[in-house]
Amino acid sequence: MRFKKSLLSSALLLIVSLTQAQTGAAGMAATVMRIWKDSLEIQPGRPVRWSYDQGVILEGFTGLWKRTGNQEYFRYMQKSMDHFVDTNGNIHTYQLEDYNIDNVKNGRILLTLYKATKNNKYKIAADHLREQLRGQPRTNNGGFWHKKRYPWQMWLDGLYMGEPFYAEYAVLTGETGAFRDITRQFVLMEQHARDSRTGLLYHAWDESKEQRWANKTTGQSPHFWGRAMGWYAMALVDALEYYPAGDPGKDSLIAILNRTAAAVKKYQDAKTGCWYQVLDKGDSTGNYVEASASCMFVYALAKGMRLGYLPASYRGVAEKGYKGILKQFIRKNPEGDITLSGTVSVAGLGGDPYRDGSYAYYLSEKVIDNDPKGVGAYILAANEMEMMTK
Repeated sequence: MRFKKSLLSSALLLIVSLTQAQTGAAGMAATVMRIWKDSLEIQPGRPVRWSYDQGVILEGFTGLWKRTGNQEYFRYMQKSMDHFVDTNGNIHTYQLEDYNIDNVKNGRILLTLYKATKNNKYKIAADHLREQLRGQPRTNNGGFWHKKRYPWQMWLDGLYMGEPFYAEYAVLTGETGAFRDITRQFVLMEQHARDSRTGLLYHAWDESKEQRWANKTTGQSPHFWGRAMGWYAMALVDALEYYPAGDPGKDSLIAILNRTAAAVKKYQDAKTGCWYQVLDKGDSTGNYVEASASCMFVYALAKGMRLGYLPASYRGVAEKGYKGILKQFIRKNPEGDITLSGTVSVAGLGGDPYRDGSYAYYLSEKVIDNDPKGVGAYILAANEMEMMTK
């Protein structure tokens, strides 16, 4: 009887293992390497540009490579960056003077390549991005503007684009004083964007209060966008990984992470296990569960637990979220590829045409299949969950 149970258990483990290989992190990575074989072409027919979208995907590949040691993942990362970085460390299509913090995101991949290969061109390219942060325009209290063309504005997105790279670069170069500045970015963002009633953070804050989307008293944007909160949660766990032991800012970030995780748990949809496009309006007309935010929250919770910054009690939240993602958004295609559905293509504020941050605006943007931001977040989440269940 015990022998039969053992055989059954082994068979179930094999089925789970095969399923993960087909639809988990490795399965999605295989799809990426086929559909974006040479470099990330977000919009067919348009020239490929230096883009944070690619950095999110390659973060997923970094995790897979570190976990499995499979050099195929590393070669894909290197080929993707070599499309932009020449032998002198110049980055094709990158413009430092734009002071767009989105453009700093890919710096973490450059640091990974430099540490693995010792090829100085990757370090020189990363130096350009660090130089951008030195000159990045700031609010009066020292918070990075999201972009030079978006004056006086801090966005949740920007914390993910800039701070994990800033922290990793600081460790590599011995620039330990940078952690005071990194801590300041997270503290200012929470101070100005957090809603005390829900615990959620508004998408952005305008210090000048001049934007049409900004509350004239608080400067806050009107709504809690799922992916913006996802960027922020991922930024916290990714930056914390590099904080030196005993750094005075580390406890501040851990406290912020725990407050963020509590809000994420509170707004998890009980039925699907996922999270909504507009987080606090799950029952409102037109709202929908959104893939990228759901993946980002699962990743942040799972990694936060793995690193010891979140209590193990969040495991059930992460597991329910991951099961929901697999059910709601993942489908295996006849040719063997995976499709991740349900990712909103973009959401921003201001610009031309003007995005007013209204509820109707967040529901107006296209929802597409295999958006790179969602795909990258899925690989990150799946990789963490696969480590958790080993």
